[in-house]
Amino acid sequence: MKRWLLFAGLALLTVSAAQAAELKPFVRDSHRQIVVAHSGKPFIVTFWSVNCSYCGGELALLRKLLQQHRDIGLVLVSTDTQAEAPLIGAALGKLGLGDAESWVFADSHVERLRFAIDREWYGELPRTYFHTAQSGVWAASGQLEPATVERWIKQQTPSR
Repeated sequence: MKRWLLFAGLALLTVSAAQAAELKPFVRDSHRQIVVAHSGKPFIVTFWSVNCSYCGGELALLRKLLQQHRDIGLVLVSTDTQAEAPLIGAALGKLGLGDAESWVFADSHVERLRFAIDREWYGELPRTYFHTAQSGVWAASGQLEPATVERWIKQQTPSR
């Protein structure tokens, strides 16, 4: 019986992880690559963790709002390790974000990664960067208020 439960649990975890997009390794230059790849259009980069109590709620909020605004990109970066990929994949699948562009920290020197992203970021999660089409960026730490995100989205899509 225990073996069956273990097998069933692993099978569910594998199915959930399979629903998630490929987790790209996030290294020192990855943030710059993301910004360059998405330049010219508004997008959001969110740093999160499976162990962050507020991150799941924020990811669900972003998924909901961005479903209505498909012209705004979303990039997710897990600050967990690559060894935790099955957990990350399961979390993204559960949140309905399996098709989002997803990265995972791939450098054991997380301070170096954070410094390459933002010298003012000390690791608090969630950490979200709102990039405008004109290369402007605004950063927010902690749980976002839905009205704040909606206001930013409206500023990026004035024709609506």
